[in-house]
Amino acid sequence: MAPETVDLYQIKEKMYVATDCIIFGFHQSKLKLLVFKRKVSPLEGEWSLIGSFVRLDEDLDIAGQRVLKETTGLENVFMQQLRTYGKKDRDPGYRCISVAQYALIRIDDYSEELVEKHGAKWYEIGDLPELILDHNQMVQDALEQLKQNARYKPIGFELLPEKFTIPQLQALYEAIYQRELDARNFRKKVLSLNVLEKLDEKDKSSSKRGAFLYKFNYENYQNLLTAGYNFEFS
Repeated sequence: MAPETVDLYQIKEKMYVATDCIIFGFHQSKLKLLVFKRKVSPLEGEWSLIGSFVRLDEDLDIAGQRVLKETTGLENVFMQQLRTYGKKDRDPGYRCISVAQYALIRIDDYSEELVEKHGAKWYEIGDLPELILDHNQMVQDALEQLKQNARYKPIGFELLPEKFTIPQLQALYEAIYQRELDARNFRKKVLSLNVLEKLDEKDKSSSKRGAFLYKFNYENYQNLLTAGYNFEFS
């Protein structure tokens, strides 16, 4: 007997595809995450990542960029696809597959008005509220990916202002790696990479003497990428 055939057009069940955005920011030496209170049932009022169903007329990455712009007002920022979450019972409201994407933004650049409009709030990574569904797992997976990427790519610079001090850079990598780094070794390592340009300006916000400001040299970084290197600091 021939195997039974299935007419896909007769299947009545629906499956949705969503994207959830893990939006990281860096402020006052702390790595933070933007979350909001869910506005629809089920789980209305619970803390959630910011996401959306993917529209029929848009690519997946465009959907993530749309969510980011609608929430923060930002465009053309670092965003990377993380992984797909598809357990059949992951969402009690719908049979829904979610493709998580994470973004890195400068907190000083975002639209505070839009964030407030969406009821969103910044939380330090170490002080996150319990999130709905599998969103806690998404955040942990994104943090691990962020650590891995930070070893070989200067993605941390996406979280800093254009001009920054070496202590600010160290604070950022300590937040990413979630451990303290030796200041002398860090400075020696980062300067040896020759990817920073020292400026004739100082940041005197923390001391009268001040600390010299630097900016990132993308041309030198591209040359370093070709040669291969490890951006991890010990």
